[in-house]
This record gives sequence, C-alpha cells and structure tokens, in this order.
Amino acid sequence: MTDFVAWPPEFAERYRELGYWQGQTLGDFLAERAAEHGSRIAVVGGDNRWTYQQLDERATRMAHGLLALGIGKGDRVVLQLPNVAEFFEVVFGLFRIGALPVFALPAHRHSEIEYFCRFTDAVAYVIADKFGGFDYRTLAARIPGLRHVLVAGDPGEFQALDSVPADASGPLPDVRADEVAFLNLSGGSTGVPKLIPRTHDDYLYSVRESAEICGLTTESVYMATLPVSHNFTLSSPGVLGALHAGSRIVLTPAPSPDIAFPLIEREGVTITGVVPPIALLWMDSPARGRFDLSSMRLLQVGGARLADEAAKRVETELGCKLQQVFGMAEGLVNYTRDDDPWDLTTTTQGTPISPHDEIRLVDADDVEVAPGEVGQLLTRGPYTIRGYYRADEHNATAFTKDGFYRTGDLVRLLPSGHIIVSGRVKDQINRGGEKVAAEEVENHLLAHEGVHDAVLVGVEDPQLGERTCAFVIPRSPEPSPAELRRFLRERGLAAFKIPDKIELVDEFPYTGVGKTSRRALAQAIKEGLEAR
Repeated sequence: MTDFVAWPPEFAERYRELGYWQGQTLGDFLAERAAEHGSRIAVVGGDNRWTYQQLDERATRMAHGLLALGIGKGDRVVLQLPNVAEFFEVVFGLFRIGALPVFALPAHRHSEIEYFCRFTDAVAYVIADKFGGFDYRTLAARIPGLRHVLVAGDPGEFQALDSVPADASGPLPDVRADEVAFLNLSGGSTGVPKLIPRTHDDYLYSVRESAEICGLTTESVYMATLPVSHNFTLSSPGVLGALHAGSRIVLTPAPSPDIAFPLIEREGVTITGVVPPIALLWMDSPARGRFDLSSMRLLQVGGARLADEAAKRVETELGCKLQQVFGMAEGLVNYTRDDDPWDLTTTTQGTPISPHDEIRLVDADDVEVAPGEVGQLLTRGPYTIRGYYRADEHNATAFTKDGFYRTGDLVRLLPSGHIIVSGRVKDQINRGGEKVAAEEVENHLLAHEGVHDAVLVGVEDPQLGERTCAFVIPRSPEPSPAELRRFLRERGLAAFKIPDKIELVDEFPYTGVGKTSRRALAQAIKEGLEAR
C-alpha cells in the first residue's frame, strides 16, 4: 500500500524479536478466540446474543458476501454504524478479505462522510437506517460514486446488510499482518480528521497489552458506552481487548444513566470507558439509587483530562475503581495501573503501555525541557504510526526526521514516569472528548454570505472541559446566531461542532504581527461570563 508509511526495517525486526508483533491478522485473531471460547457469549446488542463461534461464522459469511459484491482486498469501506452487533460481523468480514474499514462516528454528517468517501476512493458505505433521530439513508443518497450502500435495518432504496450473498465455499484473499488493517480518524487540528493507517501487527500488540493491564478475564463484562468505532472503545482495552480475554461485550445505544445503568445491572458489567462529561453525569445522577451497580470493578475515563476533584469522587460515588486513560488513535496509550497509589490515580494520566514507548518533551524549538517542566509530547514506538494516510506534506511537520510523532499535547513527566496532561499545542478544542478543529468550523461560517470573518475559540467549562464560541464579524444584512447555527447544520456539520455560543462583534483583537488573538477572544468571553 503506497499510501502507508511503514516502520523502518530495523524497528520492525526489533518489535518482532521482542514478541510484540506476532504475525497474526485481526481475522485470524477472531478465529483463534472462537476456537478457545466457542460457546461463550461474545456480544450482547439489542436482541442479539452471539457466541464466539456464532460471531466467527457470521464474519466468515460476511467476508464471502462482500467478495461476491465485488469488494476485495485493498478496497476502502466507510463504516458508520452505532453500537449494534452487526458492527462486529462487518468489521471482521472486512478484515478477513483485506478490505479497509474507514471508521466514522455516528455523529458525523455529510461534510465529514463525503470527505472520507472521496479522499479514500471508498467503494462502499455501511450505515444503520436510523439512529438518534437521524436517517442515514438521506445522507447516503447525497454521496456520489459509491458502488454499494449497505444498511443495517430497513434499507429503503439501498441494499439490506442481511441480504448480502454468502457463498462460503471459495478461498479468501491472503492477508498479511504487516499490512494496513483499517483507517482510523485523528482529532483533526486544521480541518476534517486526518486518516490513521493501523496494521494488524501493531494494533493487536496494543490490544493484548491493554487487556492485561486492565485485568480482563473470561469473567469480565465490558460495556461499550462510547461509540464502538472510537479508538478508546475499540482497543483501550475496548471490545477487541474483551475478545482477546474471552470476555463478554455489552453494547449500549446511549450513555445516559437511564439506558446504561439497567444494562450494568442486568448483564453484570465489570468495566467500561467514558469521557469526563459522562463520568460527571453518572456520579450526579439520581438513577444511581435505582439500579444495582455493584458489579462494576473499573471505570475508565479518557478522551480529555478528568479534573482532579472529580477523579477523587469516582470510587465514593460509583463504588468502583478509577482508571485514567490518556492516548491517541495515532498510537501511544497511557494507563494508571491497579497498584498505583491513590494520589497518582486521581491526579495523573498514567504511564505508557510499552517499555519501548519512547517519549520526549521538548519546547517550541525542539529542545528537550528540564525534568519536571511542561513540554510538547513527542513519541514513537511499536504501535505509534510513522505517517498519516495520503498526507506527505502534513507528515513532514507532524513527525520528526527520526520518526517521533508530534502529538500536540503539552504534558509534564513525573519521576515515577506518570504523565500529567496540561493542554494542547494545536489550535484544537477538546469539547468533552470530541475534537473540534477551529479552522474547519471557521471555513463553514465564512461560506455564509452574511459573514465577513469568523474565529472559533474554546473556553473552559466545568463539565465538558471546553465549550466553543464563534466570534463573527457580520456583513449587512446581519445574520442572527440562530440563522448561522441553522446554516452550519444544513451544511452537514456534526452537531458537536456547532458553536455553543455565537457572538457578533465589530472587530477582532490582533497580535503584533497582525494575527487574530485567540487568547484575547477567549479572555473576552471569560470576562463577559464573570460580569454576568
């Protein structure tokens, strides 16, 4: 795959010698799990309760069915399914034929999906019919050039997923573990997300280690609370870590206490991963008293930093241990460990998965900072990519010449090796774990005929970490904030990217070199809120 930047041969050889890369594909991984845990329940989603053996068989049938449709090795397929059991048969079916899932989130809309399909030359798009009040078939009808749209549910004018033909008699393509398995999404700091190529070898290493760090066993029950295609839910340890350990996976369609808590009680959920706003919602919910949550052993919190005071409440309020998770879809993942002292668990974001995760903290000139000082986090290792998909120009700045990935995070390193996250270098807003690229939203606003200029900034928020505010210099006739929000929705922007607040102003503050001062704008919001 020419669009993939591989690890240098000497690094790949070292990771194989260390046993990190074991030459197993994700398709073979499931077959091995099914052979060991065949009759155990693997996935619970809605009315479906599939055993490991049933999941393996469904994945094989799906693989043959996809081949029959003309989808083959190397083809890209945009996958936008909510937390439903069908996600697993589709994704493992794709893994087995060497086709590449492009993982989209349920919240993505036309702007993102059209880009993913066009940029990857996708041949197919897999969706649910409706979810969360949104009809994905109307979105699919607006995407040009697709050979297939497969729908889990009522297909409308498209093809039903369960009608895919399945002749399981022929051979499947030869898939290698060092090949790209799928394309994941970055947070995206300058527009729509960059695409992250992950190989079978590197991803399964992180999955195996994560499952062990988190103590998963055959008795564990992992609940997918966030979208199952999100990197956190997929692999940290996520649903793949649960499969590795022979655990049971429970899918919840939404994270609200009234939906998630009954599932925890009914299925005996022992572990799940959430972002800070959900953790706060669960701790403050009166529903805690109506359901038995005593099976919960571990609550993972990641995606954004959990405030120290909130972290200290988890064990008391929810009756389970806290595990902080700090990582990125590009690779590096850090966990607090079960044997970490309480003060480190509640105030740090953990230590890396691997002893071969290399970390540097540097200043703006790439000079290493003094011990204990905050610096920009650079990393490389056995599961951190060496380049984005089809992004040579961006890769030249996102990676150092010796292969370190510039994460864009500002962190401090303790003598114990624990990381404390301080903020972001990139002009990116972390809204409750959802990454909002300022430039992308600004470009959409600037497309409105009533907008002269626009700047999006993030401001501190106790629940979401950051909220978004758009400052707009209007043209005449002046658009209202409500009109601008409606315009952004009509352009297909994901709901979490719509500004929480829109302020119409006469001019922006500027820096000494004529750039818009985002710091001054954010300060203006803060002062205005305090004044009110």
